[in-house]
Amino acid sequence: MLHDPNRVYVFDTTLRDGEQVPGCQLTTPEKIEIARELEALGVDIIEAGFPISSPGDFQSVVEISKAVKEPTVCALTRANKGDIDSAIAALQYAKHPRIHTGIGSSDMHIKHKFNSTREEILERAVEAVKYAKRAVEDIEFYAEDAGRADIHFLAKMVESVIAAGATVVNIPDTNGYCLPDQYGSKIRFLKENVKNIDKAIISVHCHNDLGLATANSIAGLQNGARQVEGTINGIGERAGNTSIEEVVMILKTHHSLGLHTNIKSPMIYEISRMVSSMMRMPVQPNKAIVGGNAFAHSSGIHQDGFLKNRENYEIIRPEDVGFPSATIVLTARSGRHALKFHLERLGYKLDKDELAEVYQRFLVLADHKLDINDEDLHGLMINQPVKQ
Repeated sequence: MLHDPNRVYVFDTTLRDGEQVPGCQLTTPEKIEIARELEALGVDIIEAGFPISSPGDFQSVVEISKAVKEPTVCALTRANKGDIDSAIAALQYAKHPRIHTGIGSSDMHIKHKFNSTREEILERAVEAVKYAKRAVEDIEFYAEDAGRADIHFLAKMVESVIAAGATVVNIPDTNGYCLPDQYGSKIRFLKENVKNIDKAIISVHCHNDLGLATANSIAGLQNGARQVEGTINGIGERAGNTSIEEVVMILKTHHSLGLHTNIKSPMIYEISRMVSSMMRMPVQPNKAIVGGNAFAHSSGIHQDGFLKNRENYEIIRPEDVGFPSATIVLTARSGRHALKFHLERLGYKLDKDELAEVYQRFLVLADHKLDINDEDLHGLMINQPVKQ
């Protein structure tokens, strides 16, 4: 089914799962703007919304379907005809439509959410896929709470929905419960034990409740999944979803994995800022890849190593993700090398003894002032005999 066995398809759900964060709702025009940026970024599938949930969501799926040409536009449903009919109507203008339908797969969900049995749930899953397939060729099935599901029942469910016409099977760790080795083993078991698995792509959809969403997604890809679902900046319900930029840059950095995406990584920082601004969701400064401090070096040991060779402390170049540039931040933890770097940038040339004397005064200043700027450095050099 896959033309390139090492290609990982990127499924972005910023506009659906990501938008479920309280207070982060977007207008349809804002969603269209982000969808166009996702298209330019190289995202393969955009999950545009959950059409049955509200008239606004329905309209957003309609308008995003009209606005983008290259990506598949996906609409979420539950496993019932009303939801699926709504999704079919909302996707009528999509060039590449996909319906994403599914139901709970864990005994916890089957008993306590659906008050049902495994047999009934299996029947509903198959019926939903068959019903959606009559109108749309590309059907993705999600086995909700697969992270806690019995593996043999999960395998039976996956086999049944593929036989019914599912083209993608989504194995979500809905509650962010799994450890990477557990989740990877689950994907490998399905890959090795579902007889018709070659007829579908396995997708990973992980949540970050224990901070393991990215690690679990990578474990899934290492074990045979070829679609990854996530959001820009890792936004989403509770602790969030898998961060797309993290997965993309892990695959780009670890060539030994032999996997690649079609994402244009120099556009990552720009779309990260856009999503953060439009959704009023600040990015934490120490967030991997896109945080404000992701390429800032403040400790003296790190600064010295970075200035000697940036690869000592950088495995990703800022320009690889469109980040403005790496910064050498001056703090009380900075060393002589960093101070010399900034003084030379301002035109001051100091010999070893001069630098040692200025450095002592710099440390006194830095202990009292958290943010050392160029004006402070010029002030340090007043009355200092220097060679300019």
